Amino acid sequence: MAELDVAVEMPKPKVTERVAREVNGWPMAGLAFVLVVGAVVLFVIGLSQDQGGVLIVLSVLIFLAGLIVAAGLTPVSPGRARVLQILGRYAGTLRTDGLRWVNPISQRREISTRIRNHETAVAKVNDADGNPIEIAAVVVWQVEDTAQAMFEVDDFVEFVAIQTETAVRHIANSYPYDVHPDEGGLSLRDSTDEITETLSVEIGARVQAAGVQVIESRITHLAYAPEIAQAMLRRQQAGAVVAARQRIVEGAVGMVELALARLSEHEVVDLDEERKATMVSNLLVVLCGDRDAQPVVNAGSLYQ
Repeated sequence: MAELDVAVEMPKPKVTERVAREVNGWPMAGLAFVLVVGAVVLFVIGLSQDQGGVLIVLSVLIFLAGLIVAAGLTPVSPGRARVLQILGRYAGTLRTDGLRWVNPISQRREISTRIRNHETAVAKVNDADGNPIEIAAVVVWQVEDTAQAMFEVDDFVEFVAIQTETAVRHIANSYPYDVHPDEGGLSLRDSTDEITETLSVEIGARVQAAGVQVIESRITHLAYAPEIAQAMLRRQQAGAVVAARQRIVEGAVGMVELALARLSEHEVVDLDEERKATMVSNLLVVLCGDRDAQPVVNAGSLYQ
C-alpha cells in the first residue's frame, strides 16, 4: 500500500505567543507595602491635627496608588503561564515562575503548559479492507503556543480530543487490520511503529492551529469487531496452520535429500529409482504427519 498522505491544511494563526512586559514582583510588592503603610500613617497624623485635611487627602491618594501597584502583582506557578490582555488586545504571555508585576489594568488568564494525556474512546470503524474493527489510542501533548491555544480555538482541550479521534479514524480507514506475508505492505496489527509515527504526524498537523505540540501517540486497543471476531480468528488460525505446514514440508524435503545423499555417499545401500521413491514417500509421511508414525515390519520384499 502506498504511504499515507497526512498533509492537513489548517488556517494560518492570526496571533502567536510573545513575551509580556513584566518586572520582578518582589520590589513592587515592597513598594506597595510602603505606600499603604505610609498612607495609613499620614491618615492618622491628619486626623490628629486640626487642619490635617491636606494630609488626609494625600494619604487617600497614596493608599490608592499602593492598591494600584499591588493590583499588578501576579504569581506564576511552575508548569503554568499567564496570558495577558489589555483592553481586549493580546499583550503577551508570562512564563517565568514566581511573583511578577505587570500592567495593573491587564486581564491575566491562566493556562497550563504541563504535559497531558488524552485517551480516545474505543471507536468502531472499517479498515482499508472494509472489515469492522475497534480501535483506541492515547496521545501525549502539551501547549506550545499559549496565544494560539487561547485565541485561535474556542476550547483547545476539546479541540485536541476531537482532532485526535478524527485522526485515529482516518488512520484506521487507511490501513488493513492485517495482511498476508506474501502481500506485504503496512498493517495496523503488524506495523506498530510505522502506524504510530504516522498517527503522531497527522495529529500534530491537525492540532497545530491550537498551538499544541504532540509528544507521542500510541494505539492502546485494536481488535476485530465482535460480529466478525470468530470468523477472523479462524482465518488467522488457518493461515498459521498453512504457514506451519509449509515450514514442515520445506524441512522434510531437506532431510530426505540429506538422507539420500548420505546413503549414496557412504554406499550403505544401493537403491533403484522405485526404492528411492518408496523411501521418499515413507520419510515424508513420517516427517510431515501430525501424528506419530506406527512402525510396520515388512518380512517380504519391497516389491510385493
